[in-house]
Amino acid sequence: MLLFLNVIYVLIAIAMIALILMQRGAGAQAGSGFGAGASGTVFGSRGASNFLSKSTKWLAVAFFVISLFMAWNAGHSSGAGAAATTQEKGLMSEVPAAPASGGATVPAAPAPVPAAPASTPPASTAPAAPASSAPSAPPANSEPATQQQPVPAQPSSGG
Repeated sequence: MLLFLNVIYVLIAIAMIALILMQRGAGAQAGSGFGAGASGTVFGSRGASNFLSKSTKWLAVAFFVISLFMAWNAGHSSGAGAAATTQEKGLMSEVPAAPASGGATVPAAPAPVPAAPASTPPASTAPAAPASSAPSAPPANSEPATQQQPVPAQPSSGG
């Protein structure tokens, strides 16, 4: 019965799509210049709006009724028995069940990683500066350093 309902369900969906696409929209008058003006007389004197809208309404009602029935049927058939639950699992029925919680073992923690020896300095990736370009330290004097005032430059008077 469900196979029959699925086939009817798909046919109703296709019919609804076709009927909705055949209905005129708000801008349907723009197509009358291209020959679409006479399409309203195909379905009778009142036009296609009544026939198409009523057909779409009843197909939509049937669509929703079948949807609700199939959902109800799927919900009630799941509690039928153990045979139904193994069939619904599909590929998951082949997966072994989890072990009982009483016999569960916890894996051991991994061994700690030994630390690097502290006596070895870390390798530097920057190259060492050459000895000749290193600035020399000023000589250490026991006297306090005095600041010298710069001598102002004398303007040259040559012309």
